[in-house]
Amino acid sequence: MRISARADYAVRAMAELALRPAGPTKAEYLSGAQDIPLRFLLSILRELRQHRLVRSVRGPEGGYALARPAAEITLADVIRAVDGSLANVRDLSLTGLDYPGAAAQLPDVWRAVRVSLRQVLEHVTLEDLARGQLPESVRARARQYVEDVRHPVADTSAAQGPGGLD
Repeated sequence: MRISARADYAVRAMAELALRPAGPTKAEYLSGAQDIPLRFLLSILRELRQHRLVRSVRGPEGGYALARPAAEITLADVIRAVDGSLANVRDLSLTGLDYPGAAAQLPDVWRAVRVSLRQVLEHVTLEDLARGQLPESVRARARQYVEDVRHPVADTSAAQGPGGLD
């Protein structure tokens, strides 16, 4: 899965809003706090409002606020609002996806990827993110990533050059 700039910025802006449950926050503040281009952020906030994840308040004291408590909004909710499905293959449904021959098992790989994404993104809320208290299952996966980076599995094909047969 590729995390788009749109999804990254949306989650970061929503995390900032989760820190400010008392009242609306101006888009300019969110833009500066998370180093998000304002025009891009405004279009993201529009989408989040259309999906009823944020509400906008007009006037001099206006801005944006979460439409629901931070504990009720998952990262998956935010990403789906701005990017659509968490993982798809050429916009096809994974349910009936079927490949012939040597690729016959590939749909199961894509299904496993989607389940793995959901196991993380549907279990982390904006409140978790804003409080810095991620679920243990997510922290364990992050630790696994760090360990894998420190001790990568030897990849002999990369050392062999582009043809792989040097």
